[in-house]
Amino acid sequence: MPSSTANQQVTRRPAEQRAPERGFAWILLISGAVGWLASSILVLERLRVYADANYITSCDISPWVSCGTVFQTWQASIFGFPNPLIGIVAFAVVITTAVAMLAGAGFQRWYWLGLQAGVTLGMVFVVWLWSQALFDIYVLCIYCIVVWAAMIPLFVFTTVRNLARGVLPAPAALVKFTSEWAWVIVSLLWVATAASIFFRFINSFLG
Repeated sequence: MPSSTANQQVTRRPAEQRAPERGFAWILLISGAVGWLASSILVLERLRVYADANYITSCDISPWVSCGTVFQTWQASIFGFPNPLIGIVAFAVVITTAVAMLAGAGFQRWYWLGLQAGVTLGMVFVVWLWSQALFDIYVLCIYCIVVWAAMIPLFVFTTVRNLARGVLPAPAALVKFTSEWAWVIVSLLWVATAASIFFRFINSFLG
C-alpha cells in the first residue's frame, strides 16, 4: 500500500506542475492572438493608405481618434517601416510558444530569457508609444490601444512565470507577491492606461 501511494504521488506531480503552465500558455495564446490581429489590421490599413492617399481608415472616428493621422507621424515608423510589422512577427512568436506549450513542449532557460527580453522591450516600446500618443501626437489609434492592452498581461505573466520558475532570480517574498497578485497588477495597469487616456482627452470626450 505505501508503495502504491508513493507511485500515485509520483504520477500526479507532473500533471500538477503542468497545470499552471497550461494556464500561462492560454494567456500567451489569447494575448498574442489579440495583439497579432490588431497589428495585422494596422498593416492592412496602412497598405490601403499607401495605395490611396484619400482612403479613410476604419478607425478615423474624429480628429482625436484617427489611425490615418497617426500613420502620418514619424513615431508610426520609428525604424523606417510601419511599427505593426514588428507586432506581426513578435506576436507570432508568442502564439507559437503558447501552442507548443499546450502540445506539451518544454523550453530551456535561455529560451525563456530570450522571451523575457522580447516582451520587456515590447512593453518599453508600448509605453513610449503611449506617451507619444498622449503628450506629443495627441491623437489616438484604436488598434494601437488594443496592442497596448494585449502587451500588459503578456509582460506581467511572462515575468511572473519566469520569477516563479527561477528563470529570473528574485527573493521568495517577491515571487510570492507577484504570483498571488498578478491579475490585480494587470487590472491596475489596464485601469491606469484607460484613466490616462480619459483624462488626457477629457475635453474631446465631453465636447
